[in-house]
Amino acid sequence: MPKIAMVGAGSVVFANNLLGDLLTYPELKDNLEFALMDIDPERLRVSEQYAQRRLEKEGAKSRITATGNLSEALESADYVINMVQVGGLEATKEDFYIPAKYGLKQTIADTHGIGGIFRALRTIPVVLEICRKMENRCPGALLINYSNPMAMNLWAAYRATPVNIVGLCHSIQLTAAMLANYADIPFPEMRYRAAGINHLCWFLELSHRGKNLYPALFEAIKAPQVYSADRVRFEIMKYFGYFVSESSEHMAEYVPYFIPREELIEKLKIPVNEYIRRSEEQNDEFKRNREIAGGRREIPAHFRTFEYAAPIIRAMETNEPVCIYGNVENSSLIDNLPAGCCVEVPCMVDANGIQPTYAGALPPQLAALNRAHISVQELAVKAVLEQKPDYVYYACRLDPLAASLLSLEEIDAMVNELWQAHQRYLEYLK
Repeated sequence: MPKIAMVGAGSVVFANNLLGDLLTYPELKDNLEFALMDIDPERLRVSEQYAQRRLEKEGAKSRITATGNLSEALESADYVINMVQVGGLEATKEDFYIPAKYGLKQTIADTHGIGGIFRALRTIPVVLEICRKMENRCPGALLINYSNPMAMNLWAAYRATPVNIVGLCHSIQLTAAMLANYADIPFPEMRYRAAGINHLCWFLELSHRGKNLYPALFEAIKAPQVYSADRVRFEIMKYFGYFVSESSEHMAEYVPYFIPREELIEKLKIPVNEYIRRSEEQNDEFKRNREIAGGRREIPAHFRTFEYAAPIIRAMETNEPVCIYGNVENSSLIDNLPAGCCVEVPCMVDANGIQPTYAGALPPQLAALNRAHISVQELAVKAVLEQKPDYVYYACRLDPLAASLLSLEEIDAMVNELWQAHQRYLEYLK
């Protein structure tokens, strides 16, 4: 009975979607042990009750336990899924509101940029704690990381620990489905190949029945209803030649071309502070999930999602191979990105585990966009692993969006204020 530890299981919907995905496989649904773990007792209770109702609805015989103790959850686990968000909505608001005082607007602020850097400073120590406990409690387990900022979390983990780790995102598979829609072809018939870094991964090849789809995409964006669905990403495609993996709201804050200009914020419908709105909606959603968990609402039917965690576990348990996109160490996988950074590439998975595939060299303009963020990531990771506060300032000074809007003096003042706001999470950097 494979044991799956879910750390940060208080993310009720996400945790239970992953659980529900696993129950859609007949060969697994009666043979799994789920260990739910969260530091918030109320959220953990709701997640456990919700999961039990899901088991009942699916007629599954798998087992569920819940604990607030990380070591207990990890004991003898085969797979560990990390979903933590350190600091929650309160810390996220500081990541938005303090930079905004200095004129720096953000949309999501959880992966790249100033918000991504400070989320990394809060999150990496927790990821490393999970890894170190895994070394003692389940040394052979696979750590599946969903927590952002993806690349910085993973880079720190494989530098500091021997734990087997892969980072998963849903941007590749969801974007691929969107591209098929834009090109007006059936998604199952589309073929694609992508590579890059998380949230800045590039669709290098797009085809349908052997025909390159990029000309059709460039033609499709002449239609207002297509262009309006993804304005920023289509602008990037127009000027750099390729479509990027993460949404327009994310992409807007990764480059210096859009947010510094108010007229472009309006023209391209860039949703400033979007993540704050989503987080507040999630708090309302938790109230509904509590009613479902308590039996006061019917539990909705579950349909398998685009997430990769369940296919990975199934492939490793059954030895039936599957291809996924994973975030892994760049061990000669992308030629023109720095060795050792975290890259996102196709990976084959079977009973042998995660096996990344060689992607070659990116078109030089795409590699240049990636390297701008990799340099920032490297400094943030070094700040944590080497406990050098100066590297935090260097990282923030080099962020493309911050540098396009603020002077060096303003950036340092902003960092000082963010440091003060997040002091409880940054004691290790003193």
